[in-house]
Amino acid sequence: MKCPGQDSRFWGKEAIFEARCPQCGSSVEFFKDEPSRRCRNCGHKFVNPRMDFGCAAYCKYADQCLGELPPELIAQREHLLKDRVAIEAKKRYGRDFAAISKAVRTARYAEELLRTEQGELPVVIIASHLHLLPYGAEKRPPAPEESARAAEEVLKSLSSKEELNRKVLKLIEKRDEKPDLSDSNHVVFHDAMSLALFEEELKRDPEAASTPPEVITPTARKILKSIMSKYGGNS
Repeated sequence: MKCPGQDSRFWGKEAIFEARCPQCGSSVEFFKDEPSRRCRNCGHKFVNPRMDFGCAAYCKYADQCLGELPPELIAQREHLLKDRVAIEAKKRYGRDFAAISKAVRTARYAEELLRTEQGELPVVIIASHLHLLPYGAEKRPPAPEESARAAEEVLKSLSSKEELNRKVLKLIEKRDEKPDLSDSNHVVFHDAMSLALFEEELKRDPEAASTPPEVITPTARKILKSIMSKYGGNS
């Protein structure tokens, strides 16, 4: 069955229109079902300004339906996916609010770090939300391999891209390892986990907090000082 909105039999006069190239201002002709066109004048490729990509942001068949997806839509799909992962992770943590809090805090620090540090935001954020699954009654973090298997189930249920899955699972499997300085995702993931854990310790008991963790990125070091100042740790 073809989506009625994309079936030319239902098109009217507005099905063919012109849009200005955002790069050079030249007129570019669009058919309403074309996700993007390339400007003949300057070569810039841009998204159809009148096309509703809502379903394509989450549909696993979007590539087949719309052809080559524009970069803007790919970014939108990944952004939406990390939000869906966060919701699914909370469901799977159940009533283990400590695990939920730690995962959310890790994701928050990862996002803050990635504003200035190198790394792939969807990969690190998704790994942050999933890295403590499955969190059972024993109240202890499971082995990284076990967490990776649980994370893989979540990602498959959301029909995420295989390449993204591979990167996320790689991070989770390396959760307890010394960070690989050549892997920017691993470095940011390590720093985000370290900051989240240290903040948790300081909130629980400032006097009994462990020695500040060794973080790698300059941004993480600034955040670490801010955490210590906020909760009364030594700076």
